[in-house]
Amino acid sequence: MKLIIHPNIDQQRLQQIQEAAGEMQVVPCSDEAAATYEIQDADALYGHVTPSMLAAANKLRWIQCPFAGLEHILFPELIDHQAVLSNMRGIYSEVITEHVFALILCFSRNLHFYVRQQGASQWKPIGDMETEITGTWGQSVIRDADRRCAPVRGATLGIVGLGGIGSEVAQRGIAFGMRIVAVDPHPDTSCSEITALWPMDQLSQLLQESDFVVIAAPQTPETVGLFGKDQFQQMKPTAFLVNIGRGAIVQLDDLVNALQTGQIAGAGLDVFEQEPLPPEHPLWRLENVVITPHVAAVSVQVAEGHMRVVTENIRRFLQGRELLNVVDKRRWY
Repeated sequence: MKLIIHPNIDQQRLQQIQEAAGEMQVVPCSDEAAATYEIQDADALYGHVTPSMLAAANKLRWIQCPFAGLEHILFPELIDHQAVLSNMRGIYSEVITEHVFALILCFSRNLHFYVRQQGASQWKPIGDMETEITGTWGQSVIRDADRRCAPVRGATLGIVGLGGIGSEVAQRGIAFGMRIVAVDPHPDTSCSEITALWPMDQLSQLLQESDFVVIAAPQTPETVGLFGKDQFQQMKPTAFLVNIGRGAIVQLDDLVNALQTGQIAGAGLDVFEQEPLPPEHPLWRLENVVITPHVAAVSVQVAEGHMRVVTENIRRFLQGRELLNVVDKRRWY
């Protein structure tokens, strides 16, 4: 049997794959032309497959995607192809959940304001002053008296997408004493402590009830642009949005308007419609926004988990066993 790797990887990871593969032929490919040639008689591929590569494949049975999200690798021919596709879901859940709660606690304790004050050497306990502060872009007027600490305990946490990451977020929220509500296209959970788990058509109810809304959904044709003007109008004016899912889910122009006009209290954003976020974008200058540059999944633990999935799936493929993290290509997850 033959496994090709495209694009090529570093020597340390290649060695781990070769050890797991045993007598299976492992062929790293430096470019698409080499991969298109080698894939003709390959049984498996680790990495990224292009339409031209797939068209040349005669016996390909398995593709291991190096990412959790599939929006950058799926195309119609791949969806229809017989090859099984597996991804990296599950290895990011813990570290991304930590990022989520870093943002939630930041907003809960007004740290986003205090960090800005620190840069100006200002000692100003939030909530003691009535001075109106108008942002550079206009428009949203936030009074210090309205910047009260919002306790996490007892707050309602709304989770959009209760997959691996969303479920981990729910568990941490329960540990913090939060009330948990969630929506998912295929609602199914063994956690009896979640107050409500609804289908996606009840998103509006989740938005109306939640103090913190966390987007943990993948990018699919159904979720692109899911959050726009109507959804922000349904949220509480004291609620915060956290997006660690995919940038395309949130329409940024509508989000900016919601933040500037006080429709919602703030947003913690790790992903964006356009990355990097352009320096002229108004989100950079809104004081009720915390921006991180798509780093929620960054951790030394992730690299280790990544290779565990790859090498375990190679062993399973060789033994004819069920693979980890097989995805439904037509659902995009």
